[in-house]
Amino acid sequence: MNKSLILVVEDDRSVQNLMTTTLKAHDYRYLTAMNGETAILEASSHNPDIILLDLGLPDLDGIEVIHRIRSWSNVPIIIISARSEDADKVEALDAGADDYLTKPFSVEELLARLRATERRLTMMKGDQTTSSIFVNGNLKIDFSAGCAYLEEEELHLTPIEYKLLCLLAQNAGKVLTHTFITQKIWGHSWDNDVASLRVFMATLRKKLEKNSDSVQYIQTHVGIGYRMIKV
Repeated sequence: MNKSLILVVEDDRSVQNLMTTTLKAHDYRYLTAMNGETAILEASSHNPDIILLDLGLPDLDGIEVIHRIRSWSNVPIIIISARSEDADKVEALDAGADDYLTKPFSVEELLARLRATERRLTMMKGDQTTSSIFVNGNLKIDFSAGCAYLEEEELHLTPIEYKLLCLLAQNAGKVLTHTFITQKIWGHSWDNDVASLRVFMATLRKKLEKNSDSVQYIQTHVGIGYRMIKV
């Protein structure tokens, strides 16, 4: 079976060579781009399964690349950047990135994150083969269609947001720990995954609770995790 097609967006030739050599050694197919405009063109032309994206590109900032790709695609985007501040990670995740790996990185961790992303894609496809529909108040999730609705209006969710919503819905009423959630969503539970989880939960909440009068669907248990409230 062919492995995933990976788009590597990196302007540092030595780092790009490291990544492509690693991908080739593990039988991944790959494309490369040295700048943001080329990355967007390659993404739209070849429909890669996963994008590895550097933020510091010569023509466009990586955040702009994320925004433009997210306008038409939910392809998983893993950031690989030397920017290590929490604010940079939050900005990238808020923009629609799925994971964040800080340079310098080990090839073992890069491969682990790719495998975790592939498992998540497989699970999402599996979810869409079921025919059940989840209803909680005005919230409805159609697992067969891979869509969620609030008051009969479709919610525009990123792949991670949708997966989080499904996980909470499938365990409605139960408190899910940070470790449980990150293992289920990312396939691992590294230290910075909890910070990423908080960002995705915040953006998911904004879409579910559009104003102060909205029903609260997700409850935070400080220091422990999250729970979907049965309305």
